[in-house]
Amino acid sequence: MKTTLLSACFAVALVAPALAQEAKQDFSLSNSTGYELKEVYVSPATAADWQNDVLGSGTLADGATVDIKFNRATKTCKWDLKVVYTVDSSSAVWQNIDLCVVEKITIKYNKSTDTTSASFD
Repeated sequence: MKTTLLSACFAVALVAPALAQEAKQDFSLSNSTGYELKEVYVSPATAADWQNDVLGSGTLADGATVDIKFNRATKTCKWDLKVVYTVDSSSAVWQNIDLCVVEKITIKYNKSTDTTSASFD
C-alpha cells in the first residue's frame, strides 16, 4: 500500500507541471493608444478570415493589458493581429507575428501622423 501511494504521488508530481505550462503562443497585449479598443482578433497567418473577437463582449481600455491564451495543443507560430477602435471603428492590422517568440505586444497611436504601431517584445 505504501509503495502504491508513493508511486501515485510521484506520477502526480510529474504531471502537475505539464498541466501548468502555458502555450508558447500566449502573449500580453497592452493598449497605449490613448483610446479604447472594442475588438481584438488573432488568427493564424494562413487563415482566410478573422477568428472570433478575443475580447468577447468586453473592451480594452487605454493603459490596460489583456493576457491572450492559446490551447496548449496549438502548434502554429505565425499569427495575424487586428485591433478595432471604439471611437470610430477604424482598425490596424499586423501580419505574420511569430508568437512563439513574442511575449508582449504594445499598441501605440501617433495622433500627428494618424498611424497605429506595435512593438513586439
